[in-house]
Amino acid sequence: MKKDFLGLENVSKEEIQELLDRAKFMKAQIKQGNKALDILKGKSIVTLFYENSTRTRCSFEDACMYLGASVCNVEVGTSSVQKGECLVDTAVTLDKMMTDAIIIRHSMAGAPAIIAQHTNASVINAGDGMHEHPTQALLDMFSMEERFGTLKGLTVSIIGDIKHSRVAKSNIIGLSKMGAKVKVYGPNTLMPWSFDGFDCTVCKSIDDAFIGSDVVMGLRIQLERQMRGLFPSNSEYTRFYGITSDRMAKANNGAVVMHPGPVNRGVEISYDVLDSDICIKDEQVTNGVATRMALLESVCI
Repeated sequence: MKKDFLGLENVSKEEIQELLDRAKFMKAQIKQGNKALDILKGKSIVTLFYENSTRTRCSFEDACMYLGASVCNVEVGTSSVQKGECLVDTAVTLDKMMTDAIIIRHSMAGAPAIIAQHTNASVINAGDGMHEHPTQALLDMFSMEERFGTLKGLTVSIIGDIKHSRVAKSNIIGLSKMGAKVKVYGPNTLMPWSFDGFDCTVCKSIDDAFIGSDVVMGLRIQLERQMRGLFPSNSEYTRFYGITSDRMAKANNGAVVMHPGPVNRGVEISYDVLDSDICIKDEQVTNGVATRMALLESVCI
């Protein structure tokens, strides 16, 4: 693996598979209660989150601790950022503390790449603007492979705010590299003008999005978009684009529902589906820790 993990665009199919295979080992360890591995003993890792996060940040911090690394979370709201310190200066300061890896989430696309150019520490992208969220896609692919045995030949439908979703972009890139077929669907106002460069099929109807699918992935409706009038109301979104049991009946036998979280209950996914066995959102959370352990091992050793 390269020094930095900035996105899946420049990661090969073989490298993705190596991470998924290693994540299997990591998951077995944490499921057995072995949370004191010394694989990264002596390593120093910093999480630098300019945007709110529960799952991603805690997942990374747990992964660091389970591997034996020391981890420090920079609270941006109480850091020198509030005094006017720029992104690069913050990153260089952390780098000069002999930090081994910096895990960053930022609202600006390209922020991780910028600091990677100015630091010796490995930089891991934990989500940058509307660009990519590569570790979410890794854990999603791991969850699918764990359920179906392979990614090759799977049909995955991603439904919702495709335009603004870094999760969708990383999943399209990663899944297509691994031989899966990706379909996308959402309100016209929440779809990109063009999918040039992305290997996916744009569905013509909500039924088309479900028929023949092995995985249906809902995306969080960002409520701030609703304030801008990009869709009429939550109830109308659910009516026309929600993942319901009736619609899941059109998917393939054994199909599962996924969601990167947090979920707006009853909006992207109906209550009965969300709390059923076909929804594996909670398993995704566990898999996130295992996958990020595999990634941290790869970039830090």
